[in-house]
Amino acid sequence: MYGLIFRFFFSRFDPEQVHHVVASGLNLAQRLGITKLFRLQSKDTRKVSAFGLTFNGPFGLAAGFDKDGTMILALADLGFSHIEVGTVTALAQPGNEKPRLFRLTADRALINRMGFNNQGSAKLAQRLAKLRASNKKLPVIGVNIGKSKLTPIEDAVRDYGTSTALLAPVADYLAVNVSSPNTPGLRSLQSIESLKPILEEVLSKAQGKPVLVKIAPDLADEDVREIAELAVSLGLAGIIATNTTVAREKLRTDAARVSMIGAGGLSGLPVAERSIEVLRILNKSIAGRIDIISVGGVESTGDVQMRLDLGATLVQGYTGFVYRGPFWARRINRDLAK
Repeated sequence: MYGLIFRFFFSRFDPEQVHHVVASGLNLAQRLGITKLFRLQSKDTRKVSAFGLTFNGPFGLAAGFDKDGTMILALADLGFSHIEVGTVTALAQPGNEKPRLFRLTADRALINRMGFNNQGSAKLAQRLAKLRASNKKLPVIGVNIGKSKLTPIEDAVRDYGTSTALLAPVADYLAVNVSSPNTPGLRSLQSIESLKPILEEVLSKAQGKPVLVKIAPDLADEDVREIAELAVSLGLAGIIATNTTVAREKLRTDAARVSMIGAGGLSGLPVAERSIEVLRILNKSIAGRIDIISVGGVESTGDVQMRLDLGATLVQGYTGFVYRGPFWARRINRDLAK
């Protein structure tokens, strides 16, 4: 049913407009008590322990879908064991010029160059504090932080520190995003020389909350190994692998259309192969010393189970939500529990 709705309705409209319509619909359904009808019961979930937290299933929502933490209750009702909100920046920012989100339906993929559009760390901190004060049952809430576009690269440490100080009190864990291709210069922060002081600053202001780092699939294998060793040596809780890719190989979508879309991060099934390669490298390098969250090209229960078998503690998805529909996470976590 959802496939028909997607093909004959959603696919006719701008993807970002559809996202806002879906977000509004989810929140309305949650307020009316409709989404609670689809909540997973405890018998339908498989508990997972990671970095001192307990998750109601191994499968959660990656950063990017709920940038400002406005849909957490509704998304939890739909079966995600954890919601990673963001990416959020110290300074509120509108993001890049529209259009900036594109579907590659033949590839079950998206290209985005959103540019960290968000209301800022202070606003998110207020929203999460209010949500926690409500005493409602919440999923594990991760907060993904990035560098503000207006902040020079040389001031990145301070920028990440500002967001951390604001958000650590209300986050279950923090994810340091240095791997989006849509903020100029951001990926240069993945070099060990640049990354180490950022992670040290975040750790110093995290108030004991678990800190993870999210890396790109486009890193060389040796760079992945170096970041893994850095993460272990600094005492990070884990690594999230991987973000979107700038590569455009092996796509089914017409090359002229892909070229016309232009720059941006590619997500979805085309990222799966490299995401799995990076997971294998990390698992061998880390050898169980810290946790790995695998993300990139995940669509089915089998995909999630394979990532778990390859050493991931948790798995996240995003693009599959667009193509599989609202009961996607519920189905996966329920099937894994069986």
